[in-house]
Amino acid sequence: MATVHHCDVAIVGAGLAGGLIALALRARHPTLDVRLVDAAPVVGGNHRWSFFGGDVAADALWLVKPLVTHSWPDHAIRFPSHARTIDEPYYSIESERLDEVVRRAMPASALMLGRKVLAASATAVVLADGDRIEATGVIDTRGPGDLSTLDLGWQKFVGRELRLAAAHDQPVPIIMDATVPQIDGYRFVYCLPLAPDRMFVEDTYYSDTPDIDHAALGARIHDYAATRGWAVEQAANEESGVLPVAMGGDFEAYWRSTGKVAKAGMRAGMFHPTTGYSLPDAVRTAMMIADRRDFGGMALHDATHAMAKATWAARGFYRMLDTMLFKAAEPAERYRVLERFYTLSPRLIGRFYAGQSTMTDKARVLTGKPPVPISRAVRAILGADLRTGA
Repeated sequence: MATVHHCDVAIVGAGLAGGLIALALRARHPTLDVRLVDAAPVVGGNHRWSFFGGDVAADALWLVKPLVTHSWPDHAIRFPSHARTIDEPYYSIESERLDEVVRRAMPASALMLGRKVLAASATAVVLADGDRIEATGVIDTRGPGDLSTLDLGWQKFVGRELRLAAAHDQPVPIIMDATVPQIDGYRFVYCLPLAPDRMFVEDTYYSDTPDIDHAALGARIHDYAATRGWAVEQAANEESGVLPVAMGGDFEAYWRSTGKVAKAGMRAGMFHPTTGYSLPDAVRTAMMIADRRDFGGMALHDATHAMAKATWAARGFYRMLDTMLFKAAEPAERYRVLERFYTLSPRLIGRFYAGQSTMTDKARVLTGKPPVPISRAVRAILGADLRTGA
């Protein structure tokens, strides 16, 4: 017989955004009945999320610190014409830790995992097994909405954790190693030194298409390790992904595509237009929701919609840069845009990744010798859809 479950807040989707909201609500409102619902049997899936020290506000560090599995005091970049180490901390979160922390913080009854969701509204969730959840408010965090409403390029990747036969020679993460052959757009390799004999290596592309050839990218990961002199004993924990890189689109159409329900994470369009990363926005959203007292379905919808709409409107500059990257630069020359960017000051770079570029930052990014032809850049920008969604 079908069961109706009652609660204060139902969070649909137990990924990063949903997990952070659950943790924030548990900390700020311990008596609130919160349910975290997902078809998967674990929180977080099989993912790794990394972030820079400046990505998370000081008053929100308490939320992410328990999740961090690795940290480094700085990080490096490598391009054909220059390389540097940037004095900015870098952190990494593994999905296993997110699952562990959420399970420790939440009562067992709050975790409705292995439960597929058929539909969600502002105050109800319908499960595939016939059960129903009735809540004061529902928050939907289940991945992206209708991406066809946006003008997109793609950041796609395959990553593998490599166990090496001997200690490696890389003490800090390499955020971008673009000294590799440029294939399928802008290509770089991303490396995280997890232990003296363990290295996470990710082959990444800023591409015009979302298609991934897993076998080819896997082979390139091992080729890269060989060029670095890293003898691989075992490869494990492969993960892959495709992230949208936004050049424009209709924000309101994107929001409407998943119904009139509160949203967070990718489903709310809360991701950095250039990097596709959603962790900083997921932290901000969780903190905003936890600071609330009204958890009614439409009140949560209006609050998350207003935050996402304002964020989209504020990020037209990044979408303009993405347009230049994808439509003004030849695919094999796209690396030059990032190569020039990484000659700028570390603080400017940090604010860029945090989505907090100042007007001075934006002027600095656009001044000097352009890495793409001026005429093509102007045509690309004039032809782009840079609507704010207002």
